Amino acid sequence: MSSHRRALLIAVSAAACLSAAAVYVLGFSGVTSGTDEKVAVPVPDPRTAGYCAALHARLPAKVNGLPQHDLKPVSGLTAGWGDPPIVLRCGVPRPAADASASTDGVEVDGVGWSIEPQPGGSFRLTTTLRKAYVEVTLPKKYAGDLDPLTDLAGAVKKTIPEGI
Repeated sequence: MSSHRRALLIAVSAAACLSAAAVYVLGFSGVTSGTDEKVAVPVPDPRTAGYCAALHARLPAKVNGLPQHDLKPVSGLTAGWGDPPIVLRCGVPRPAADASASTDGVEVDGVGWSIEPQPGGSFRLTTTLRKAYVEVTLPKKYAGDLDPLTDLAGAVKKTIPEGI
C-alpha cells in the first residue's frame, strides 16, 4: 500500500472519529451581503483562473447549511459560508505540505484533499491531483465535519480536471 493511500486511510479514520466526537450554483437567494472577514486573494495563471471561474459559477448557495456570502475583498476566486466563515480560495499555489508523505489526506466524493491543522484549531484542506488547487479553511467550529467538503465536491469535480 502506498504511503499516500495509507495517509488517506488514516485521515479518513481520524475525520470519522472527529465527526463522531463532536462547499455555487449562483442563486441570489440565500446569498448574504458579506462579512468583515478579509481573505488573501490568490493570483493564479490564466489557465488556472479559467478553472476557478468555472468553479465559482458552480459553487453551492449553501455549504453545511450555511448561506454563501462575499468576503473582502470581493473576488471570483474566493467565497465564504457562515460566520465564522468556511472560506474557499481557488488558484492557490500547491501547498508545501503536499511534498511530504506524512501529510494527512482524505478523499470525499471523489475529490482528494490534503489536511493541515492551523493555529486556533482550524483546518486548511487543499485539493490534490487537480489542475488547480482549491483551498478550504474550516474554522474550529466545523473542523471535524466533512459535510462542507461533501457539499463542494460536485462543483470541484465538474470544473477542475484531474491531473497535475
